[in-house]
Amino acid sequence: MQLIFMGSPDFAVPSLERLADRHEVLAVYTQPPRPAGRGMAERPTPVAAAAKLRGLPVHWPNSLRDPDVQARLAAARPAVIIVVAYGLLLPQAVLDLPPLGCINAHASLLPRWRGAAPIQRALEAGDDKTGICAMQMEAGLDTGPVLDCQQLQIPAGMTAGQLHDRLAEMAADCLEALLDRLQAGELLSVRPQPEDQVLYAAKISNAESELMLDQPAAILACKINAFDPVPGSWVRLAGGGRLKLAGPAFAQTARPDAKPLPPGHFIGLDGAGNMLISCGEASQLSIGQLQPPGKKPMSAKAFLNGRNWQPGQLIWARADATDRQDG
Repeated sequence: MQLIFMGSPDFAVPSLERLADRHEVLAVYTQPPRPAGRGMAERPTPVAAAAKLRGLPVHWPNSLRDPDVQARLAAARPAVIIVVAYGLLLPQAVLDLPPLGCINAHASLLPRWRGAAPIQRALEAGDDKTGICAMQMEAGLDTGPVLDCQQLQIPAGMTAGQLHDRLAEMAADCLEALLDRLQAGELLSVRPQPEDQVLYAAKISNAESELMLDQPAAILACKINAFDPVPGSWVRLAGGGRLKLAGPAFAQTARPDAKPLPPGHFIGLDGAGNMLISCGEASQLSIGQLQPPGKKPMSAKAFLNGRNWQPGQLIWARADATDRQDG
C-alpha cells in the first residue's frame, strides 16, 4: 500500500520500520529538529533519523494547517495516513485526504488514558493491563472509533521505560496486521469509544517527581515505576540534598512481629537486596535502584557502601508547602 507516516519519538520507530519493509512509504512527517545535548545543537527526531537511513523523504512542518503543506499531502495521494505519537493535531482537511482515512496507534486501552502520557498514567494508577488501540482518527483528541486492540498484562515492578519498549513493538504488530487486512480488501469493524469510560492522561510535569513518604507504599511504588526513567522520582534527605529512586519498586507489608516505624526511616535490605523504607499506613517501600546527584543509578548495596545508614535511622526530610513549590 502507498502510505504517509507521521511520528516523532522512539516509540514510533518500530512502526515506521515495519511498515516500510512491507509497504511504500511516500513520505515521513515528523516534528522539527530541536536543540539537544550539551552543545544544544539541533537534533532531528528519532523518526527523522530512521527515515533518513532508509532514504525516505522527510518533512517537518510546524503546522498541518498551512495550505501549502496540505497541497503537498494531497499531491502524494496516499491510500492511508498512519500516525504514531506525531505530536501535531491533524485538521479535518488532512483527515479527509486519504481514501482509507488516517489511522493512529495509541498506547492505551481506549477510551482509558487518552492524551499525552498514557504509559506513565497507566502505571501510576496501578492498572494491571494496558495495550495498543488502532483507531480511525477524528478531529478530537484520541476520540475516533477503535479498529483493533491488543492487550498486555503489566508485570509487577515494570517501569515506564520497559513498558514503552514493549508497547512500541506491539504498535508495529497491530499496524502491520491492520494494513494487511486493508490491503486484502477486508471490511473492518469499528467500535465507538464509550464516553462514560473516558480518562485523560495529562502530560507529566517535573513538579510531580517529589515523593511524600507518608503516603502508602503502594501509591509510591506505582509512581516510581511510572516515572522511571523520565522525569524520575526523588526524596529530600534528612541530611540535605536529594536522592533519586528508580524501579523496580514494590510495596511490602511489614512483618507482624516488627514494630512499625514512622514514614521515612531506613529499614534495611530485603531478600532481593533492595532497600526498604518505611511509608504511610505501616507499609514498606522496596527500591531496586538509587541515584545520588551526579551519579548513575546503582543497586541498594552499592549505594550503601561508604554510608553509615543504620536500620531505624530517619533519612527523609519532610518538606512544607513552600519547599515543595520551590523544589
